[in-house]
Amino acid sequence: MKIGHFIGGEWISAAAGRGIPVENPASGEIFAEVPAGGRAEAERALDAASAAAKAWARTPAVARAAYLQEVAGLLRERVDSFAETIMSEQGKPLTQARGEVMGTALHLDYHAQWARRIEGDTLASENSGEHILILRVPYGVVVGLIPWNYPLSLTARKVAPALIAGNTIVVKPHEVTPLSALRLAALFEEVGLPRGVLNVVTGTGTELGEALVGSKKTNLVTLTGSVRAGREVMRRAADNIIQVSLELGGKAPLIVCEDADLDYAAERAVFARFRNCGQVCTSNERTYVQEAVFQPFMEKFLARVQSLGIGDPRSDPDVGPKVSRVEVEKVEAMVARAVEQGARVLTGGGRMSGGPFDRGHWFQPTVLTNLHPSMDIVRQEVFGPVASVISFTDFDDALQQANDSDYGLSAYLFTHDYRKVMRAVNELEFGEVYVNRVGPEAVNAYHTGYRLSGIGGDDGRYGFETYMRKKTVYLSSN
Repeated sequence: MKIGHFIGGEWISAAAGRGIPVENPASGEIFAEVPAGGRAEAERALDAASAAAKAWARTPAVARAAYLQEVAGLLRERVDSFAETIMSEQGKPLTQARGEVMGTALHLDYHAQWARRIEGDTLASENSGEHILILRVPYGVVVGLIPWNYPLSLTARKVAPALIAGNTIVVKPHEVTPLSALRLAALFEEVGLPRGVLNVVTGTGTELGEALVGSKKTNLVTLTGSVRAGREVMRRAADNIIQVSLELGGKAPLIVCEDADLDYAAERAVFARFRNCGQVCTSNERTYVQEAVFQPFMEKFLARVQSLGIGDPRSDPDVGPKVSRVEVEKVEAMVARAVEQGARVLTGGGRMSGGPFDRGHWFQPTVLTNLHPSMDIVRQEVFGPVASVISFTDFDDALQQANDSDYGLSAYLFTHDYRKVMRAVNELEFGEVYVNRVGPEAVNAYHTGYRLSGIGGDDGRYGFETYMRKKTVYLSSN
């Protein structure tokens, strides 16, 4: 594969001593290196995007869409190759890695459909011989900051709507997982995307990311990442009053009522918690179970957690490795703190060891109980394979505990009581509410969060509108 900064249609290698190693999280092996870009590379990429912006905006949207559709077709043809890249740099199990590739193709195809649906408004004027038009126009140069948990699909989630809306874009993938975005750029190069429309630069957030966000050449920043990163982006973007869209993670509650199908709820709760090793912003971070069914639910839930297959992503287990040593250490510290505060470990609780688990970054699927709402593990995002299970008395208690969070992205409810469903729809203070199902979210819906989960959002009509601004035009015959 091609490795380097992709700027203005050219591949640029790392300067001497300016490389970032890429590690396989399952084995700890360093298998690639990408350039460590800084301010110079940021400015070069932004210059390339700026130079291409006017011509790309004038290109008919249906012509822009054709590039996305071609790339989507290539992804489906090469699903195994791209899944291999995701497994190697991120550690996602085979089926989940293939799912990410196919989801990426879906994002490209879906957003291509918006080419014929970029619409404005015509307003009646007070003046004779005049029309008032409100147009939707591109911002210009977009900066997309990508996290490490879905390195391919989240790149496409930002690139696809940005390009269809008529913007050019500079993508900075996370330094831990840079290869998927580079491979996607190579596909766009293959189908003949004009130079400078898509640029990918690699480097750290503190150096490269700050330079991209802080530049006057940037018109819109879209980030999926941590609250810390979101705050830094907002601070830096404020210098030039740059528009931002921030998706910053969550602390999703999953409520199981006494009338729920416990087998189904337990199976879905495990899937939502341990998919991608718990490294999903919509993960079931807090499982609330009604007291009347707490014990039978826990028996089913615990048995399913203990039966999860763990191993090399290529053997297609249920759970693969954590993405990095730093992430393992973070989760380990959070579990230790929870135990110190009084939590009880029912299964797991620490790193895995022995045989292949002596290499790479492995943490046991863990279940904690005996928890209190004030504990750190209940309030802070874990982003790892740790399930916190808490009881509730009645539905008022469930709603109160669920809403008692600084986050507000996703929430889940399992019940067959229509009255509880309607109360949850009205009273759960989250951007997404799932009833008797879990994620992933639909590409044509709207992925948005409240409070620390961010501002703005992705997907669907409302996500697409993120990438366009409005221009009012007064057309007078006088």
